[in-house]
Amino acid sequence: MTTPLSRVALATGEPLLEVDELRTHFHTLAGVVRSVDGVSYTVRAGRTLGVVGESGCGKSVTALSILRLVPTPPAHHAGAVRLRGTDLMQLSEREMRQIRGNRISMIFQEPMTSLNPVLTVGRQIAETVQLHQKASRAEALQRAVEMLRLVQIPEPERRVNEYPHQLSGGMRQRVMIALALACNPEVLIADEPTTALDVTVQAQILDLLRRLQKEMNMSILFITHNLGVVAEIAHRVAVML
Repeated sequence: MTTPLSRVALATGEPLLEVDELRTHFHTLAGVVRSVDGVSYTVRAGRTLGVVGESGCGKSVTALSILRLVPTPPAHHAGAVRLRGTDLMQLSEREMRQIRGNRISMIFQEPMTSLNPVLTVGRQIAETVQLHQKASRAEALQRAVEMLRLVQIPEPERRVNEYPHQLSGGMRQRVMIALALACNPEVLIADEPTTALDVTVQAQILDLLRRLQKEMNMSILFITHNLGVVAEIAHRVAVML
């Protein structure tokens, strides 16, 4: 069964992703842990929603729950996550695999724990393109080169054959962005993508995200605890307690 979601362009500012009373509870031997308990917010087309809060308030678990990446059990989900009106919580796992990395992508906090150390960065980007775009291996590798060029990595034809440990921290973060954007997602979830970077590289990454958002009319859910970063990039802010 295919997902009933269309890619008809929405006007800037229209609701695209709606999180409604989302709950993620973990059943443990010590009892129920309410990691996310009734979170609601809306990500609008072409806009950036900043989600801020202290460490441990559930920002990252909320993001993982949107993509249904939290194992169930031990987790239990309730509430709704609607993409263009379709509740992702009601889709099958097969249908969700067509959403992840394709309609909604995520940049994880630490590239060195998210990128596969035994595969070249080009192959990792190409695998996503082959899976969702049904491209040949040669076409997917060419797309990987294009994406590395898009995120302003120098000499992309050479870098595409390098492994994550051969790149600097800033370059690895750009690879993560290239990987997330390879299939032109409608929503990009950025989970503290600049936390481990120095101030200069952090500014470059924020400038890059703003430019790519304008070029691709992409919506961004930007998770951080840094109010200075939120002031730079967000159109609206949601605070988690």
